Amino acid sequence: MRKIGVLTSGGDAPGMNAAVRAVVRCGIDRGMEVYGIERGYEGLIEGEIREMTMSSVGDILHRGGTILRTARSERFKTEAGQKHAMNVLEAFGIEGIVVIGGDGSFRGGLELSKRGVPVMGIPGTIDNDLGYTDYTIGFDTAVNTVLSAVTNIRDTSSSHERATVIEVMGRHCGDIALYAGLTGGADNILVPEMPFDINKVCRKIIQGKNRGKLHDIIMKAEGVEVDTQELAQMIEERTGKETRVVILAYLQRGGSPTAKDRMLASRMGSKAVELLYDDEESRAIGICGSEICAYELAEALEMKRPFNTELYELADILSK
Repeated sequence: MRKIGVLTSGGDAPGMNAAVRAVVRCGIDRGMEVYGIERGYEGLIEGEIREMTMSSVGDILHRGGTILRTARSERFKTEAGQKHAMNVLEAFGIEGIVVIGGDGSFRGGLELSKRGVPVMGIPGTIDNDLGYTDYTIGFDTAVNTVLSAVTNIRDTSSSHERATVIEVMGRHCGDIALYAGLTGGADNILVPEMPFDINKVCRKIIQGKNRGKLHDIIMKAEGVEVDTQELAQMIEERTGKETRVVILAYLQRGGSPTAKDRMLASRMGSKAVELLYDDEESRAIGICGSEICAYELAEALEMKRPFNTELYELADILSK
């Protein structure tokens, strides 16, 4: 394989640029031509493609977001859109693609794979919601961003003797809430994988108040069934404690990637190029333990990782 493309799709995640950098430089090192496809699958349909050089990816390792930009494409979901994308790839002579993104991005890559284009998926999503890999690129940075916010919120929450509900991202996966809640000392952690119990939340707040606790932090993933503002109102009505809401939203997607995310992105990008160079079939690249692993793309999309109840129970014990 001599010509490959790389694109970023879906929600951006810190570390995407590090992955792009690794793909470009490792590809060129192997004598390949590497093309950057801008704005994901929408840019592919539009032919927004440029050849990348070593200098194209200089000074981006530390930057958040993605220099290739990203977009969601309704046209690519149609057969006509996919056929047009294939025509564009053929016009540029691109023989394989590295897709950096989440579940939806991988499913788009699977459609290209079915049409004969080898696709290597690199998991770039802060939600950590792909079951085949222990961690996704951007997750560690997002957790650390939340931790920084928790530290600041705790200061003012303690001064005013308040409870604060902090909403973080995670529609179907509560890993950001779990990891940030455990390491940030949250008093309650609410995730979509576990039943919501308002009585348990309020009981812990009242017990803490009775032993002189000044503040309470409730870490809530956005996918939990109760509305965040309604939750704060319920807590205030049942405990008598003033309760505020902080929704971190897109703040979690930005910022310079941590060393862990840069390392993960670099290793995965290198693996993607290696597999394309060896003419392997489509794969989803991940990390299993300390080793970079690769699963058949369709198989990886069907894999589910069970929620870490051990960490959840530990967080509950430590917050008493």
